[in-house]
Amino acid sequence: MTKKVLIISSSPRKGGNSDTLCDRFLEGAREAGHEVEKIMLRDKDVRYCTGCGVCNTGRPCVQHDDMADIQERMVQADVIVLATPVYFYTMSAQLKTMIDRTCPRYTEMSGKDFYFIATMAETELPMMERTFDSLRGFLACLEDPHEKGVIRAAGVWKKGEIDGHPALQEAYEMGKSI
Repeated sequence: MTKKVLIISSSPRKGGNSDTLCDRFLEGAREAGHEVEKIMLRDKDVRYCTGCGVCNTGRPCVQHDDMADIQERMVQADVIVLATPVYFYTMSAQLKTMIDRTCPRYTEMSGKDFYFIATMAETELPMMERTFDSLRGFLACLEDPHEKGVIRAAGVWKKGEIDGHPALQEAYEMGKSI
């Protein structure tokens, strides 16, 4: 069965390490016959939530940026991949800002499969779990989410250090196994 897969890359660097893992996941998912789209948050205008509360009244967000389109794509997807470089042991500001802005429609994101991708300079993998715990906090707010897989790439900081890393094959295989 063909699934709609949405990959959200929050790397501020085009071709950065987490972005490269997204591309490998995408290759595997496409090869398996799925419909795959990748959104690069660095290319989108996603503003901070202002806490105005309008979305709590059932009305759409008052901000006019790219977030409404991103949310629509999240609602329509069967599978959502959230990818981030790790900064100070948590997700990037770009990804956190996007997650905060899902408030108007997060209740429509039920029953979806989720995959997480993270890269970090630190070599101690347990330190990366803080990032995944933050992402799981988002899932805890959704109805019936399914965490299907996690890709961890430690010891990669500078652009290109992901080359040859075992996580590249892992991302490809995980994408292919959807």
